[in-house]
Amino acid sequence: MDSKTLHFLSQLAENNNREWFQENKKLYEAAKADMEKLVGYLITEVGKFEDLGNVQVKDCMLRIYRDVRFSKNKDPYKKNLAAGIGPGGKSSGKIDYYLQVQPGDQTFLGGGMWEVTTEQLARYRQEIDYNAHELKSIIEEKEFHSYFPEIHGESLKTVPKGYSKDHPEIALLKRKQLFFMHRYTDKEVASKDFGNLVLKGIQLLKPFTDYMNYVLYEEAEEH
Repeated sequence: MDSKTLHFLSQLAENNNREWFQENKKLYEAAKADMEKLVGYLITEVGKFEDLGNVQVKDCMLRIYRDVRFSKNKDPYKKNLAAGIGPGGKSSGKIDYYLQVQPGDQTFLGGGMWEVTTEQLARYRQEIDYNAHELKSIIEEKEFHSYFPEIHGESLKTVPKGYSKDHPEIALLKRKQLFFMHRYTDKEVASKDFGNLVLKGIQLLKPFTDYMNYVLYEEAEEH
């Protein structure tokens, strides 16, 4: 990506107001176009090993404008540019590859169980209780674990209803969220190879997102 994109986002973080944004609209448009170019490249390359349907760049891009109606933080703009890449784009409702570009070495690629229904969480726990090996074989695989070493998200403080505190997979059963992410440095983001770095991450993440989409969505459709 162009280093100017990171510079714009750094400036926006320091001048998060409508007046500054309007005065620098051209800088925003250039940064947005830079992000769109990257997302277009990723759609093309990911489409070679995953059926993305007819998804377009605009389907994947998230708005930079914040919804401040119910937030104490009244900053009108996000401090990042982001996209959700997957079949149907950001609004599919299913787990996709989420890329967020943010200066200060805060850029990351991520994916996983984040906002799920009670029913979906129950399906996940039932699957872990029945066969945790399948998930563990994915997330404990050497290359995956090296790239995504830590599980992010919330866990229950108590034992979920219907399960024993002595269950061998109690840590996974307690999870309310199961999200993996890999951060990139600003130097990596500004390099010519950034698109390929993200693509490598997506390829590693794919078995996990496939598994979670099956457990949370497809398995329910089969019954």
